[in-house]
Amino acid sequence: MSFTDWKTDRIEDILSEEFYKLIDKNRNHISQTFPVTLVNSDSLKKAKDFISFAIDKEKNKEGYYFYARDLKTNSLIGYLCIKSIDFRISKCELGYFIDEDFQGKGITSKMVSDTLDFCFNELLMNKVFICTSEINLASQRIALKHNFKQEGILRDEFRNGDGQLQNTVYFGLLKSEYNQHER
Repeated sequence: MSFTDWKTDRIEDILSEEFYKLIDKNRNHISQTFPVTLVNSDSLKKAKDFISFAIDKEKNKEGYYFYARDLKTNSLIGYLCIKSIDFRISKCELGYFIDEDFQGKGITSKMVSDTLDFCFNELLMNKVFICTSEINLASQRIALKHNFKQEGILRDEFRNGDGQLQNTVYFGLLKSEYNQHER
């Protein structure tokens, strides 16, 4: 094992521990809207596997993962991923959450804003979309704040943390719309 491999593994371990703590602290907060992330990170071992999987997806340009930190404590407080990337159609999906204690402070909005710039100007996407549970009003407000258009409601499309099916609200933003609002 080279020094570089050890250092990479150690960074991955630290991020995994922080991610697990973030998930564990926000278990009740995200149980209904992020059940897959919750199940895939409900132990330190699973969190390590989740982070390792994310790193592999990023290496293969199949997903990108961003983590927000509290500037005062440097602790992990949020997560945003670019997923469901389809280069043939040039579209991708955003998924995100923030520590419950940091909601309403503009952090998620800033993460989404920076990520949209990355999606449209670096990844050269034509469309970015957000699918959110119909009960996740905060996520819907973020989409609308960033000029996404509600394109529809997908009926019984999402299984929440209790295993019940819920509708999903689908929002889309085209590059032409993004460029129009950036001027």
